[in-house]
Amino acid sequence: MEIKYRRILLKVSGEILAGKKGFGIDAPVLDILSDEILEVYNMGVEVSLVVGGGNILRGTQSETLGIDRVTGDYMGMLATVLNALALQSILEKKGAQTRVMSAIEVSRVAEPYIRRRAIRHLEKGRIVIFAGGTGNPFFSTDSAAALRASEIGADVILKGTKVDGVYTDDPVKNPDAKKLRKLSYTDFLVRDLKVLDASAVDIARQSGIPIIVFNLTKRGELKRIVSGEDVGTIIHT
Repeated sequence: MEIKYRRILLKVSGEILAGKKGFGIDAPVLDILSDEILEVYNMGVEVSLVVGGGNILRGTQSETLGIDRVTGDYMGMLATVLNALALQSILEKKGAQTRVMSAIEVSRVAEPYIRRRAIRHLEKGRIVIFAGGTGNPFFSTDSAAALRASEIGADVILKGTKVDGVYTDDPVKNPDAKKLRKLSYTDFLVRDLKVLDASAVDIARQSGIPIIVFNLTKRGELKRIVSGEDVGTIIHT
């Protein structure tokens, strides 16, 4: 089978991991997601992941808890480590070699993020799971995904969501919203679309890495993208 993208970075949100429960990690979702990842991994694709932590805590939620924003952001980074370890465990049970690399120091459970080491892991056929966001407050995991993709020389950033692409408006709230199949980086930023952080799109633009927004909950979509099929919405030059 033809492979269009040899090295990918998949952004998995905490919302995806929560499934229908809306909080924590949903076991059936974790099982299905790991199968989807392994399908492309077994094709010979170099797979890296950035995981969010919104299923446990978002930094932006901290104010409602009476916690200052910076502390809340660090708590959110730790939440991504929990999700990364869960993904690592299930992937390794199914036969994959993995490494969790964290932008914040948690040496008992994860390696520190070092760019050259991450690339070496990928070259050796290991799935690399990036945790801890960028390691800095005020930056989203979308920005972390674009940053890591740029650093490791990924061919594409795959933003996995519950919707099959980018729309002119929220398709859940507005049935008249139209799907946009292709966008330039500039178009995305000018339209102020909310699917991705503007900073993440700008980082991808500077590196020339395309972003594909797609429905990660639909079986087989990840494999179709890697094989070069027209899936979701692509944001590129």
